[in-house]
Amino acid sequence: MSENSVSPLEIEDLSLDEAELLDEILNEFGESRRRFLGQSSAAIASALILEFVAKRNAFAGTLESLPAPLSEENAVSVAFKVNGVQKSLTLDSRVVLLDALRERLALTGTKKGCDHGQCGACTVMVDGRRVLSCLTLTAQCDGKEITTVEGLAKGAELHPMQTAFVKHDGFQCGFCTPGQICSAVALMQEAKNGELSYASTDFRQKPRAVNLSDDEIRERMSGNLCRCGAYPNIVDAIREVHTGKPTDPLGSQGSVVPMEASDAAL
Repeated sequence: MSENSVSPLEIEDLSLDEAELLDEILNEFGESRRRFLGQSSAAIASALILEFVAKRNAFAGTLESLPAPLSEENAVSVAFKVNGVQKSLTLDSRVVLLDALRERLALTGTKKGCDHGQCGACTVMVDGRRVLSCLTLTAQCDGKEITTVEGLAKGAELHPMQTAFVKHDGFQCGFCTPGQICSAVALMQEAKNGELSYASTDFRQKPRAVNLSDDEIRERMSGNLCRCGAYPNIVDAIREVHTGKPTDPLGSQGSVVPMEASDAAL
């Protein structure tokens, strides 16, 4: 054996603590201590053990230094109606409506999509107006009335918009559908109120009910994204509810009738 060669490490060269630590390391890799020692030098084993101890101590120190979670540090009491039922919650003032609905009220129909207000999957209605619940603080809803997708149907009877989405295959995976439907229902009331959109052509007219063309529907629904690409079917579904007439997806050119035909859907 040359001068620079290193002799294999023997079990007896390890202290009891080192042997136990080495066993702990090797067990994670399914290695036997004797086989490892027979192929390793004392320097290698010591370095491995020291590194393992250092990491374990650092990790343990981090865990011990973490502060205990503060529950409801900025607690506020909020009372509102959700789908016609009075609810009262005490929660952190920073909790958004989306999390309150899903985590505190178990209304999981409203979906957490991007969590940045970009996809529309979390859309619900507050006092009849559509909002992005991931960007709306629960504390802002005190005294208001909230409608989620669970509150649209009347028992086993679906809302006309829900029925139209089913009829026209306005969804595939269904993840964005609750937000799409809530947005579409609110859109109907916005059009009835005469609220204009970027696709509107006459901004000088007095407020009156807007007859929705396909371009109007697309523009007003542009904040709700569908990765499955069901947009044409969604437009068909909304148009049918808006006009009150069955829509032929192949023959329709986006014809419309006065808003009174769709009042029953609101």
